Amino acid sequence: MKIVLATKNRHKYSEMKDILNEIDIEFICAADIKDLPDVDEDQTTIEGNAIKKAVEISRYTGLPALADDTGFFVDALNDEPGVFAARYAGENCSYQDNVNKLLKNLGDQSNRKARFETVVALVNPDGQIVSVKKGQINGVVTEIPQGNSGFGYDPIFQPEGFDKTFAELTDAEKNQISHRARAFQAIIPDLKTLK
Repeated sequence: MKIVLATKNRHKYSEMKDILNEIDIEFICAADIKDLPDVDEDQTTIEGNAIKKAVEISRYTGLPALADDTGFFVDALNDEPGVFAARYAGENCSYQDNVNKLLKNLGDQSNRKARFETVVALVNPDGQIVSVKKGQINGVVTEIPQGNSGFGYDPIFQPEGFDKTFAELTDAEKNQISHRARAFQAIIPDLKTLK
């Protein structure tokens, strides 16, 4: 059984594979599919983007597809950057650009509560939705970036119950508790039904 992991982001692909390593399925990175068009993530919700990516990539490849979308929601910023987390500082921005903009916008706010949410969608080879699951983790935004692991907002997100940011945790530690891990673990039973 082959399933396309609908991301061209190698960091996310590696994280997804690590989370799903207990399943005997061959996962293919969307970046390795020749001439695969980019999916325009133009939906207003992370669920909408995850479903759109899975459906379009499944229809293009003729294979089942598993796609996720993640939002980063900061209480004091009215849940910004939300669905626009990856392009918060503009198109073609870097992870650092996004972190810098968020820290600047947050300033010295005392309320630093934030949460990551991931929605993952599984689509069969016909482009029909099999399952949609969500994972969430709450925490706070730190005042300065800390740690060198992970990607995105990981250096400024300290999950509840921890005294380290995501970027200070090992990949294995993060993959035990992260929003992405929770969403993907929830969809594992549905993945097994495709076999």
